[in-house]
Amino acid sequence: MFFEQLARIEDQHFWFRARNRLIFNLAKRIASELQPGYRVLEVGCGTGNVLRVLQKACPYGVVVGLELWFDGLRHAQKRSAGLLVQGDIRDYPFRKPFSLVGMFDVLEHIPEEQETLAALWRCLAPGGWLLLTVPAHQSLWSYFDEAAHHCRRYSVQDIRNKLVESGFQVEFLSQFMACIFPMVWIYRKVRGLRGSANPDVARAQTSDEFRLVPVVNQVLKALLTLEAGWLARGHRLPIGTSLVVVARRPA
Repeated sequence: MFFEQLARIEDQHFWFRARNRLIFNLAKRIASELQPGYRVLEVGCGTGNVLRVLQKACPYGVVVGLELWFDGLRHAQKRSAGLLVQGDIRDYPFRKPFSLVGMFDVLEHIPEEQETLAALWRCLAPGGWLLLTVPAHQSLWSYFDEAAHHCRRYSVQDIRNKLVESGFQVEFLSQFMACIFPMVWIYRKVRGLRGSANPDVARAQTSDEFRLVPVVNQVLKALLTLEAGWLARGHRLPIGTSLVVVARRPA
């Protein structure tokens, strides 16, 4: 797990900040349609980095974080005053359903993909919303995915089909992180030729990607913030290293 490293850099790193901006915008729009007292769940809340964003976006609801690993919850406790639960979504630990469930770059880590999607569907109230992000394009598979213990990356059609097969209605689906796509593709392909089959080398290369280069970080943060605003207005992007999905359990 990278919890310790993530907790150190998430607040400043362009990738996490841009994703948080997008999640905030989309969650706020969904929450505006819900009656006060609604329930929000983040599955795989990790260090609590996104959980506090959901709390700001959903001020009239109860926000709960669910995490399988205690190491993640240890960091989340420092960032969130909300309810935190250690558990697996497939062994549903709650009595009541949720109006909004978020799962952000977690599904790709889980071998039991269809079981997990079915569990997400069951934990939503009828008419409830699912907000999901996953990595895009199997062609981008690299040492990074291996070191991060990813099981897969997704195409637009692939994630749409799997959600529909699980009973969801897909309301919005787009790629994002478009401006970094060429950089990521070249960087990972070139570095992948330099011994990343060695697990120690792969871990070191992955850690390098979390390094903060101040000028680059600020420029990419600004560009990706513009992307987040574009997507929040309902527009889509034709390319990107990630996918964002807004889906719904039919009423």
